[in-house]
Amino acid sequence: MKYQLLKVHGSGNTFYLYDSLYENELDWVRLTKWLCDPNNHEGADGLLLVLPSEKADAKMRVINADGSEASMCGNGLRCVARYICEKLNVDSAIIETMKANLTVRKEVPIFESLPTYAVEISPVSFDLQTLPMHYEQKTEIKNQLLPAFSDEILFTAVSVPNPHLIGIVDKQYIEDVSHQQKLAAYLNGDNEYFPDGVNVSYVLPISESEIFVRTYERGVGFTNACGTAMTASALIAKLYDYVNVPKIKVYNPGGFVQCQVEANENSYQLSLIGNATVLGNYEIDNDLHILGCFMTDEQLQYEKCNIFVKEKLGNLI
Repeated sequence: MKYQLLKVHGSGNTFYLYDSLYENELDWVRLTKWLCDPNNHEGADGLLLVLPSEKADAKMRVINADGSEASMCGNGLRCVARYICEKLNVDSAIIETMKANLTVRKEVPIFESLPTYAVEISPVSFDLQTLPMHYEQKTEIKNQLLPAFSDEILFTAVSVPNPHLIGIVDKQYIEDVSHQQKLAAYLNGDNEYFPDGVNVSYVLPISESEIFVRTYERGVGFTNACGTAMTASALIAKLYDYVNVPKIKVYNPGGFVQCQVEANENSYQLSLIGNATVLGNYEIDNDLHILGCFMTDEQLQYEKCNIFVKEKLGNLI
């Protein structure tokens, strides 16, 4: 039996995408671990499954590189959005995810002719039970010091719906990743605070409309970008006045996105806008052999975008 997959990325967050009619067609964990092996065509961060849905245009499941399943992935959702919109020949669609049915749409390119899609990020909760997180009997942690983690960094815990710990940091914590590496590795191992692990992002405000985000992603490690982390970071930056515009440019090691943030009391409308790039078409068999691949030229456009980002950020990435 032969299977056709796409290799795609959003902001350098790379996935294989497979369109299946059946939830249990294959051993997804085994397949994902093999596909994501760095020695196998440079690997990937996960597998995006596109499945039939009874309540939306399609259903998305996200299998991380280690075989765990994420409730959502903003960068992956953009890639699924493009795939579904092109398959159905529409400009917008509804995608079912683990926690919500989300609106996606084709957007004006954020850089030259880069294929660009906007995706809804929802639901948002600051209730620590939704992550889950346990810290000194607190029910919320919003822009505050947590001495167990750092004496300098202001942290916020939020689910969107993936669990995130967002730290607002000075430039030194971006240039030297050792503090973030140590903390994130601990919080994703055996620890008393996050029984299911957590995505840990360090955020550097750059201007009134720009931030830089580096994320250690649960089940993956340091990644070029994490869509829900960038959106959560933009939300925190907006809520606590690190930026003062509704559409925030978010730089990351894999490029940049735009995050639209609308906050009214405890109601939040969040959109993640960025590239959805197809790297290539792959064919594999049941024995996990790559039978062939055809690479597109879309990455050339994205590399031009990366040059722009590197010129902007210098030694941050």
